[in-house]
Amino acid sequence: MFFQAVLLFAIFLIALVLTMVGLGGGLLFSPLFALLGFEKSMVASTSLFLNLAGAASAASIYLRRGMIDYPVALPLLAGGLTAPLGALANQHIETKTFTLILAIVVLFGALRMLFSPKGQVQEQQGSNLGRAVGSGAIGLAIGFMSGLLGIGGGVFIVPLLIYVLKVPTKTAAASNTLVVCFSSLSGFASHAAMSSINWPFILLAALFSFAGGQVGSRLMAEKLQGRTVRLIFVAVLFLMSARLLYKALF
Repeated sequence: MFFQAVLLFAIFLIALVLTMVGLGGGLLFSPLFALLGFEKSMVASTSLFLNLAGAASAASIYLRRGMIDYPVALPLLAGGLTAPLGALANQHIETKTFTLILAIVVLFGALRMLFSPKGQVQEQQGSNLGRAVGSGAIGLAIGFMSGLLGIGGGVFIVPLLIYVLKVPTKTAAASNTLVVCFSSLSGFASHAAMSSINWPFILLAALFSFAGGQVGSRLMAEKLQGRTVRLIFVAVLFLMSARLLYKALF
């Protein structure tokens, strides 16, 4: 009982912190469940469902505040087409390989947080059509990774929007939460069709993820996350990545 309470509180905190930086929570949900010994398919399905709950919660706030850039966000939904392919690949990959991929993704997320810009990009470059085409290409590639790893893909999407399409930081983060909702739903549906789901746990955990998304998105909507929070989060990601690498290699 105590362990479950601690786990649910951890889910709340993960959703809170990651929605502040434009992620749904899957970046930490997947490695957390893997380290706790969840079966491989359950790691992905549970992470995707909680990712959906946290991102939907945050997106509802960003939508009301007009922070989502639709010409950028909507083409990214093409990732929903390739997420089922990633989920299918998940069923045919060795556990050690799966864990190693997770470790690399978490390490990438740490580097992205460490070197992310302190401010926002001042101007958006290119036409709406060009940005839409670029967003669509990004969405297709990231959708596959989302279904494979049980994450929403924002750890890849947000920096690509910022550095490639020159989308302002807060706009990229807010827009990504809308994308995470659809890619996570598509990936979860694929996993649910191929494996059993622990519904009592996953629904209870989703409530905590939703609550964390509400708090995190409201904080982000008012101001950018502090440098201290970012550095603490980077430290957590590095530790998680090191632990997963050890598990995969030894």
